[in-house]
Amino acid sequence: MSAKAEIAWKSREADGTSRQVYAHRIGGEWIFYQRQKRFERWQRIQYPSLDDWLCLLDGIQRRVQRRLLPPEIETRAKRRITELFPNAPIDH
Repeated sequence: MSAKAEIAWKSREADGTSRQVYAHRIGGEWIFYQRQKRFERWQRIQYPSLDDWLCLLDGIQRRVQRRLLPPEIETRAKRRITELFPNAPIDH
């Protein structure tokens, strides 16, 4: 099953400005990028926040339900979130 391993979403900063975020999978690792406006260059996020990880997990779960991604990708993402954020509200 080969699906596009890229998931994007929009979010708001604490000051109310919007930003675009996307994450893509390379070699089993998720790399996150962000930009403020449509024509700006994407900037890599070195340390994605818990909110970014949870948005990614939501996107993964939607794709797993539609059979666009295999379920083990969701399992690996949950494991990674738990490693980075031990108190994260994730159902295993």
